[in-house]
Amino acid sequence: MYTLIIGNKNYSSWSMRPWLVLDHFGLPFEEVMVELDQPDTRDRLLAYTPAAKVPVLLAPEIAVWDSIAIIEYVAEQHPDLAIWPTVSRDRARARSLAAEMHSGYPGLRSGCPMNLRKKFKFKLRGGARAQRDVERFEQIIRDRRLRSDGPFMFGEWGAVDAMYAPLVTRLITYDWPISDLTREYCDAVMAEASFQKWLAAALDETMILPADEVS
Repeated sequence: MYTLIIGNKNYSSWSMRPWLVLDHFGLPFEEVMVELDQPDTRDRLLAYTPAAKVPVLLAPEIAVWDSIAIIEYVAEQHPDLAIWPTVSRDRARARSLAAEMHSGYPGLRSGCPMNLRKKFKFKLRGGARAQRDVERFEQIIRDRRLRSDGPFMFGEWGAVDAMYAPLVTRLITYDWPISDLTREYCDAVMAEASFQKWLAAALDETMILPADEVS
């Protein structure tokens, strides 16, 4: 049994990623939610990780933090599950795309914080950097649809789709103009059962974090 320490589901994009993987692949886990941006948030998180950030996975005899590290750990512990593609070439590409998501897309991140309870009319939040981020994502989707049967990046849903799920929510929430192909991918990600469970819980939350509430 795992324990996953997460932040608010409405706002915490990093928490969403490993949660989706654990839930999608039917791995038993408990979740502990630590509300973000509160006076005691840092102290509470320091009890689990010296990084004092979410998410954190508590496993037998080890704590693993950071979304991509958690996903990699879980994949190693459960090699029977297709968390990453089974073909070596595809697995390497999926990990490259996941790492790109992990370290990139700064314009879209800063201009369009994840906020699942809100719907916006489009305006160019994040400026030219965010526009380049969206163009890069659309390029990825075009390439993947040429190489796989879809509807996900490597055919079946996997870790790389979990990594990009928060980006998908931004495109939809902030009403970005995107191609039909990109829209199909976004619709598939948001229709996935584990995402729907996360979304339902996020919509039930009432706490507001002013830093993530943009106009």
